[in-house]
Amino acid sequence: MFRARRIWVTAAAVLAVAGGPPGLAQAAPPSTARPSNTVAERDAGLPPGWRIAGKGDARQLVWRSTAPVPMGDARVEFYSAGRRLGVPQLDRDGRTFRLGLGRGGSTTSLTDLQVRAGGRQLDSAGRTGTPGGRRSAAVAPPARLPANSVDPGKPGRYGTTTGEYDLDPVKLPGFPQPVEMRAVVVAPKGVTGHRPLALFLHGRHSTCYTRTDVTGDWPCPQGTEPIPSYRGYLRDQRLLASQGYVTVSISANGTNAQDYAAEDGGAQARSSLVRQHLARWADWAAHPDTAPAVVRNAPPADLARVLLVGHSRGGEGVNRAAMDSLYPPPAAEDGYHGPVRWHIRGTVLIRPTIFGQNPVADVPSATILPGCDGDVSDLQGEVYVDGTRGVSRGAALHSAVYMVGADHNFFNTQWTPGQAQAPAEDDFSDDPQHRDPVCSPGTATRLTANQQHKAGSTYIAAAARLFVAGDDRVRPLLDGSGRRAPSADPALVLTHAVGANRGGGFLPDGKVTVTGGRLCSAVDPDTQVACLGSHAKGASPHFAQWETDREAGRRAVALHWSAAGSAVRVRPGAPVSLGGAKDLALRVIVPPNSTGTRLDVALTDTHGRRAALGRVAVDGLPGTERTTSYWAREVRVPLSAASRAGLDLKHVKSLELTPRSRSGNAWLMDAWGWRPGTPAVRGAALSRVDMGRTTVKEGDSGVRTYRVPVQVSGQGSGRVRVYIVDPVTGRSTNRLVTVHPGGHDIDVPVEVKGNTRYSYDVDHTVIVKAVRGAVIGSYRGGVTVQNDDPVPTITVTPVADRVTEGNPLKWKVSLSEAADVDLSEMFAVVPVAGGPELSTKDVDPAWLANASGESPDPERPLSQVEYLYLGADLPRGKLSAEVSLPTVKDRVTEPAESVLFRLTNDNGDPQPGGPVLTGTVLDAP
Repeated sequence: MFRARRIWVTAAAVLAVAGGPPGLAQAAPPSTARPSNTVAERDAGLPPGWRIAGKGDARQLVWRSTAPVPMGDARVEFYSAGRRLGVPQLDRDGRTFRLGLGRGGSTTSLTDLQVRAGGRQLDSAGRTGTPGGRRSAAVAPPARLPANSVDPGKPGRYGTTTGEYDLDPVKLPGFPQPVEMRAVVVAPKGVTGHRPLALFLHGRHSTCYTRTDVTGDWPCPQGTEPIPSYRGYLRDQRLLASQGYVTVSISANGTNAQDYAAEDGGAQARSSLVRQHLARWADWAAHPDTAPAVVRNAPPADLARVLLVGHSRGGEGVNRAAMDSLYPPPAAEDGYHGPVRWHIRGTVLIRPTIFGQNPVADVPSATILPGCDGDVSDLQGEVYVDGTRGVSRGAALHSAVYMVGADHNFFNTQWTPGQAQAPAEDDFSDDPQHRDPVCSPGTATRLTANQQHKAGSTYIAAAARLFVAGDDRVRPLLDGSGRRAPSADPALVLTHAVGANRGGGFLPDGKVTVTGGRLCSAVDPDTQVACLGSHAKGASPHFAQWETDREAGRRAVALHWSAAGSAVRVRPGAPVSLGGAKDLALRVIVPPNSTGTRLDVALTDTHGRRAALGRVAVDGLPGTERTTSYWAREVRVPLSAASRAGLDLKHVKSLELTPRSRSGNAWLMDAWGWRPGTPAVRGAALSRVDMGRTTVKEGDSGVRTYRVPVQVSGQGSGRVRVYIVDPVTGRSTNRLVTVHPGGHDIDVPVEVKGNTRYSYDVDHTVIVKAVRGAVIGSYRGGVTVQNDDPVPTITVTPVADRVTEGNPLKWKVSLSEAADVDLSEMFAVVPVAGGPELSTKDVDPAWLANASGESPDPERPLSQVEYLYLGADLPRGKLSAEVSLPTVKDRVTEPAESVLFRLTNDNGDPQPGGPVLTGTVLDAP
């Protein structure tokens, strides 16, 4: 597999992450990286690869990967003991990540450090993530599903024409550089009348390239070319165009290069870009003579029938564009201020991110989840399905399309090795020593690039045909009915859904009562209440962690049995109506690779009548420790037996599941009354909530109260859950709040105590999530309190700076005044001005190994030891600390030898003119 060497030209343009709050991950990175074994790191107990760098406001937690980490869609995040610390920045070397420690607190609290990106742990095996473990037996794919009556993957009857347009760039809020307005259009030939429009938005990828290198710059510097990611969906476009759609795929390199500073990861900027293009198409529909040639030569676009297709962060971007088209965003944050002259009928979200967990409940969606995703590997896009439950009317179909054996990149040919113009790679990194039995190339379940792209094209076309054309015959491909599209063969594609003609849900919310099983938490650090414990071989898309240490409302019903016949009863807080439903549809998770799970299903009504509906069989997905395969299969049982038994389906009291296999585990996500058909969808009147951030100075005295800025717009009241994150511990508390447009219902006061002692900036962060009758735009905000006091002055006083060998050199490091935070001052060894210098044989070898990782041999002056430091840790409120250098006694006759350490600057380099530690060692008499 080809791996490109990456060059990183500007820190702002190369980030593989985005959206850290101000002051948390925005410190400017230095140009070089230090290794991980300084004295400060040893004292802080940091593992290999980690260190503390800088001091004062520039103090950073640093991790360096063993290999370059490519610019991708997942956020890279630092964790300590399971607690999210924040989003770091990436250095020019493409390997070193730095997180500003402006939140305060002692570095000794940094335990069990991890680097995660999209659910995978990067620091456990370089950039490849969680290791695959021992070689495992190959996993056989499940049996092929029966074919659907209509196959949307077959080309249509129209020829196609292709061309591009390149308009003047646009300025987006918060982005210093203008963003390009470039796109490729593929349209049908020989058609009459207005045709529906499908718009594609690619994800976050490197922006510029040479033959061997890629960067994250914008604009592209001389000698490099823009990576044409927007041309990566031409096959999908041609398929849709052959079926009568006008298609346009837009470029977003300028957004990708600048979204690192956006608290939402660039979702609002991508929405603005999408709507800028839609506005141009609306202009051209009204005034065809003003359109570019490629648009004039295409059939006129019908802006009342628009499908948005987004890949990765592009998926989150088109979701936000659909939201903003229904519920306008705050003008100050938006890069489009014109009228909405289009109607979005649906979205296709290809392996999307959803940092805000804010799906649009009233716009139908199909979310493609690739089983071998090596970028956003937690498959957090499942929230586009699960997160819509109960928020609005529930009429829109929200489908999850699980594609076994697909990776993240191969849906875009410009991200695919052998097809891309720029260097590209398979994002599921294979280890020849530990090949993955599901996802390594050549296994029975792993798809080739062409097989994957063809399957993706087919399901994009299925969504277009259902959401835009209204052809209900393709619904069974998306709604969990267990049908396949032969054009996608040999890909195994499974689906489940919520919404559409589903009603009367059994939801594992806070009001449900469970007997015989347990109500488990999807996101909780306590393994006793978490749905998946440490024994799980893999992860679940339904339980992807958000930005909170625990999350209220995300639950499932856990079943565990060691013998058949132990019933689990689920009783909602109020009776459920299944009136008019044909089947009961259940979404059930079983462990990957398991077979033979059988559950009997029964209902009881409020009159005490019980009806056995039948038995369902659930098999697990192909999966390993490296995959996110605990995914719910949709199974259905007819309700005809309930009707025959005289059950009152409008007043169902409880659901009963009885395992019939000998032992096993299962998790019930939900159960619904289901009937065929796709109802019409219209947007409900919802409240829209947008969080903001304000930055204030702490002041010198007194107590001031500031409030987190919040804007509530839209119509009607709604309910949201507000999470308040403690700025020191990172733990959150939450509460339900009813919001009203124009109101001040979300009131989060922040008290700031002024003082004259130095401290770090502190971020008070609030995040919010819709519960009922609301949508969330900017989900994250808060108050950043900036320190406005100077760093204390450092002075050095000798304690024992002239000693005989075998005795330690000692110095006292003092502050001019105490600080309100822990300070770690570093002194770097430098050559002495003249005379003999202390060597590696003159100091304690254990100390030298801990301090530098090097051996005394060969003997050399200490100034020739790379990255050798002495550290002075000054706890909060303390004015001084003692620093020592242990020496050893030998039998060699030597003259007096000296050593010199100089205080370092914020980059870890010796500070010219700064305080020094000087010492002399004499031979023992």
